[in-house]
Amino acid sequence: MASNDSPACRLTLPAPAKLNRMLHITGRRPDGYHTLQTLFQFIDLQDELTFILRDDGEITLDEALDGVRFEDNLVVRAARMLAPYRHDRRQGVEIGLTKRLPMGGGLGGGSSNAATVLVGLNQLWGLGLSLDTLAELGLSLGADVPVFVHGKSAWAEGVGEKLTPVTLDTPWFVVIHPGVSVSTPAVFQDPELTRASPPITMARALQGGASAWRNDCEETVKKRHPSIACALEWLGQYAPSRLTGTGACLFAEFESEHAANAVTQEAAKRYHAWTARGLNGSPLHDALGG
Repeated sequence: MASNDSPACRLTLPAPAKLNRMLHITGRRPDGYHTLQTLFQFIDLQDELTFILRDDGEITLDEALDGVRFEDNLVVRAARMLAPYRHDRRQGVEIGLTKRLPMGGGLGGGSSNAATVLVGLNQLWGLGLSLDTLAELGLSLGADVPVFVHGKSAWAEGVGEKLTPVTLDTPWFVVIHPGVSVSTPAVFQDPELTRASPPITMARALQGGASAWRNDCEETVKKRHPSIACALEWLGQYAPSRLTGTGACLFAEFESEHAANAVTQEAAKRYHAWTARGLNGSPLHDALGG
């Protein structure tokens, strides 16, 4: 039998989105990677992954993503990364992915998918690897993977991998995708990108609060993508708006679900838009009971 769909051999887990509540770029390393300081927070928008244990050692994916080769898919790469740690080489997995988060939107969907694979297969295959080990493995897949593995809102430094858990406020957010694709490498290679923000302490960043937070990528992205600049201006009439990551998604904070929903309804006439709640713990770890 290639697969076993009994309850003990099946897991369904969320892969939540994140927002960068602030993002400062403090320098550029000799290898080309940028050093940054950022605040990661989860929100209750999410993809969903299903894992069904196989007994033929194969790793399969139910449905390919448009424009992404099987070998390049972070879901597949994460599963293959754990394969050498199996106690029995006959252990395989059939993975199903329900994609709800926009690709390339700055919400961390691909990194979150990879983290859910690492955490989920660690349990399904009974590998017994620590979260620190999974995060270290995941870093080679993407700088955002470790925060999704650890599952806590965090102050991040380095390239995003040096994490300190924090407790942030949990407002309601309106999240907008303007319908354009942003190339993260292109943004970080842009000669006009701000790369010299003075480093600050975590305490100072938290003390400043949302009113003082900014995203150093925003001006570069707005120049490259006027439609994002227009969306930021549109959302900004309701509340201060910011880019998450390099975009294309942007967000604004609201005190109540009712207020956020009202703006989301207006935004949906022009853009893809969602209301989301800020979270300090990942739904992935909630689903696993830890």
